Amino acid sequence: MIPRILVVEDEHAIRLALKGLLKREGYEVELAEDGEIASEKLRTEVFDLVVTDLALGRGASGLDVLRIAKRERPETAVVMITAHGSEKIAVEAMKSGADDYVPKPFDNDELRVVVARSLERHRLERENRLLREQLQREFGFDQLIGSGPGMRRVFETIQKVAETDLSVLVRGESGTGKELVAQALHNASGRRSRPFVAVNCAAINKELVESELFGHEKGAFTGADARRVGRFEAAQGGTIFLDEIGDMAPETQAKVLRVLEERKLERVGSTETIEVDVRVVSATHRDLEAAAEQGAFRGDLYYRLKVVEIELPALRDRIEDLGALSDRFLRQVAERLERDKKPLDPGALARLSRHDWPGNVRELRNVLERAAVLAPGEAISASDLQLDAPGEAASTAEPDLDVPFSEAKKRIVERFERDYLSDALREHEGNVSRTASAIGMVRQSLQQKIRELGLKAEEFRKRS
Repeated sequence: MIPRILVVEDEHAIRLALKGLLKREGYEVELAEDGEIASEKLRTEVFDLVVTDLALGRGASGLDVLRIAKRERPETAVVMITAHGSEKIAVEAMKSGADDYVPKPFDNDELRVVVARSLERHRLERENRLLREQLQREFGFDQLIGSGPGMRRVFETIQKVAETDLSVLVRGESGTGKELVAQALHNASGRRSRPFVAVNCAAINKELVESELFGHEKGAFTGADARRVGRFEAAQGGTIFLDEIGDMAPETQAKVLRVLEERKLERVGSTETIEVDVRVVSATHRDLEAAAEQGAFRGDLYYRLKVVEIELPALRDRIEDLGALSDRFLRQVAERLERDKKPLDPGALARLSRHDWPGNVRELRNVLERAAVLAPGEAISASDLQLDAPGEAASTAEPDLDVPFSEAKKRIVERFERDYLSDALREHEGNVSRTASAIGMVRQSLQQKIRELGLKAEEFRKRS
């Protein structure tokens, strides 16, 4: 579908120039000469993006157009055109929901890039939202949150493999939410009405791990006073989640491999063979491939576990999700404590964005729950957040709060751009011309952006 753009500009010549420029890029363009006309169009028509001058000659201003767009069409992107010296107002517009701004006199290439980037960002957010809504609507699943490329890949893989019985290996650092992915796969599958059984392989006593997984008969060993059904049997017809499987003992690995290959097991102390029908999802923060090469993990089991692999990004690599994750955790703790939800003020969000998050999403939840209980005011400020010093940016001083917030927003946008362009370059094997054509950018502008972000196209050619 061709993107529809509404251009709001009171100067006739600039209005026509913008229309010609955007139509040459393949967009469908509507014009409005003042804020009132633009507001009426936004109420009655659907646009993918609004390009509006900040200072309109009469009536409603560009900020008014922005507010109406966000109220009437919150899914519509908005780019502001600002006069020289009005950068501070443009920053305020960004806080109010504008996606970007271009200063006058604007460069055509810069405007093309800003428009293409804003449209692409909203397209990804819209697709991601629809995918999550579909998962929630069809399977009652809405615990995973994310809008960046890494989380989009997670959502798309869940959707593709959920209805299969393929074994899935979920990789990621501790605290990234690997069990949530396993639960999502189960809830989105035909096994959703059967049990979901989670096992932390690192937390089970090595002497008892086989009894935990496969069960035992009465008298099988000292203390076995009665028959016990193991976790694989308990998950019959459903899904078993083997967390931290990299910590499993080699002798147990061999028996798990047999269950995967033959779908049969024997309880400890029994010769009776029991058939099991379970879907296996495993997770680890370890490099199992390296462990297999070193003989610390069975290679045959590794390849049986990772028929499909899902990589969960660390929180520091998905800073764009901090706002949505924080809102979810603060809402949950408010409901649990039966209190009003305390929002984050701009300084607090900026502070969160500077933290390195070694504990990932789990650490974020703990920090916010503590702040929600202890913060004395109606909102959570930067001083209410108890964050450890390691991993922080070099400067931890708290300057004027407006500055960190704008810096945080800039950092979020840069991280999104880097991830998005990396994915595009990887898809087109480092070919800059093909990548530029695919994402709607001028080749020279893409080359400049690649340099700004510290990317190297040749590295993607090597990988392919």
